[in-house]
Formats: sequence, C-alpha cells, structure tokens
Amino acid sequence: MVYTTRQIGAKNTLDYKVYIEEDGKPVSPFHDIPLYADKANNVFNMVVEIPRWTNAKLEITKEEALNPIVQDTKKGKLRFVRNCFPHHGYIHNYGAFPQTWEDPNEMHAETKAAGDNDPVDVLEIGETIAYTGEVKQVKVLGIMALLDEGETDWKVIAIDVRDPLAPKLNDIEDVEKYFPGLLKATNEWFRIYKIPDGKPENQFAFSGEAKNKKYALDIIRETNESWKKLIAGKAPDSKGIDLTNTTLSDTPTFAAAAASAVPQASPKEDAPIDKSIDKWFFISGSA
Repeated sequence: MVYTTRQIGAKNTLDYKVYIEEDGKPVSPFHDIPLYADKANNVFNMVVEIPRWTNAKLEITKEEALNPIVQDTKKGKLRFVRNCFPHHGYIHNYGAFPQTWEDPNEMHAETKAAGDNDPVDVLEIGETIAYTGEVKQVKVLGIMALLDEGETDWKVIAIDVRDPLAPKLNDIEDVEKYFPGLLKATNEWFRIYKIPDGKPENQFAFSGEAKNKKYALDIIRETNESWKKLIAGKAPDSKGIDLTNTTLSDTPTFAAAAASAVPQASPKEDAPIDKSIDKWFFISGSA
C-alpha cells in the first residue's frame, strides 16, 4: 500500500487539513489504515501528526468524515505547545496508531482511570524528522501512562524500522542504552509542557516508569479490540467519533463514496507563526 497526503490550505491556519490517501484515494487514518504492517513480526503502522521540534498541536480529528489531521484549537484560536527549556516544541515524532481506541467507557485496572477517547499515541524516536501525514512502519519498545486530566493517555515508545539503530533496539532497556537520557527527558517534557499555559504539572501512572515491550503490546491489542467494537457499532457510546471509512466493507459506516467528497488538494505556503511561540520557558518541575 502506498500512502500519500492531500493538503488543504496553509499550515498554521484554521483552514489547514491533511487527508491521507491510499493509492491516491482518501482514507481514514483512524479506521482504514491497518494497525499492523507485518503482524507476524509486530511491525505497526504509525500515522505521524506532529514532526519533532515543531510547536503546532496537530491531531487526527475524530469528529469529521475520514478524520483529516488538523490543528487543535481552543476558544477559536490555534493551539501551540511552548518551548520548555531545554526542549524545543515536541521532542519526538508524535503520532498515533490507527485502528486503536482508548475507550472512555472502560476503567483500566492498573491506572485506575478511563481511556481518553483517542487512538493510542506513539512517540517515534528515530533520527529522521517525519512529516505530517507520513505513515511510518515502527517497532514497539515500551510504553508510559500519562494521567491527563483524570484520563489514561498511553504513550507508546517506538522506532522506525528503517532507522540505523532499529536492529539494536528490542525492548525498553535498549532505549536507555542507545539513547541515554531520552526516557528521563520524555517524562520531564510531558510533566511540564502545559505549565506555560497555566495548567498544573501532569502526572504519570507507575511513578513515571516506562513499561516494557510486552506490556506495550498488550495495551495495543486491548485498544485494537476496543476499536473493533467501536467500528462495528457495538461500543456503548462512541463519543461523537465519525466512523466513516472507505475500505471496511463489512462495517455499518463503510462509504466508498466519501472519498469523492474530499476536496482536491489546494496546498498553500505555511502561514507565519506569532513570534511569541519562539519564547523559552524555564520551568522547575518536580523531580
């Protein structure tokens, strides 16, 4: 399968949208792209939302048909993350696993918090800076459990299978060996990154510890099962998620014609970002 992007409008504007195409036809990055690129070898498809070291808070929109990637807003204004010294913007290639759903109707036994109603987040740690809408093939190394405003928000740590170091990384302890300090920096960044916007420090389950590959794979399987119930119309509450898809003909929301309703590509030059986004914030979060 060959995945490409279809951009509408200019980045850093309210009109900006990125649709994912499979062989030139729009598909849903939430529902149509398979979770597994190679199930036998636990290679997964990851949809990149935010390239490393950028500030715009981009995400797969749940409420719109075929779930394009858009920039999140608050009170009608575009959202950006701040630069919390020494980190610049997002410190990973940040995205999500398709065909997963953190069910808000279910309480997780160990985190004691329900899911956040999103696909599972992925932090890709390879050396290449990704682009919005890129579909990467990754291997899973571990997982952290952020507790975001009372919800379980899993963060899978993964690496692009094409990365030069990928053959050497097989579990969470390998991350510290080959990327010393990265897990600590990841924990710090997620704890403090909302503080410049006046929010409290985030908390983690498991005292911030990153769980191993086996634990991560179990969570991915569980959230994939939750998504299967969602797309089949068997979830007790779909929380306003648009389930339109163009390839899953055995689902109640299959609609091949939805692809033709997507506007043609109309990319524009990136709009300028307010210079205040470049400001450094010096934050002393708890250890």
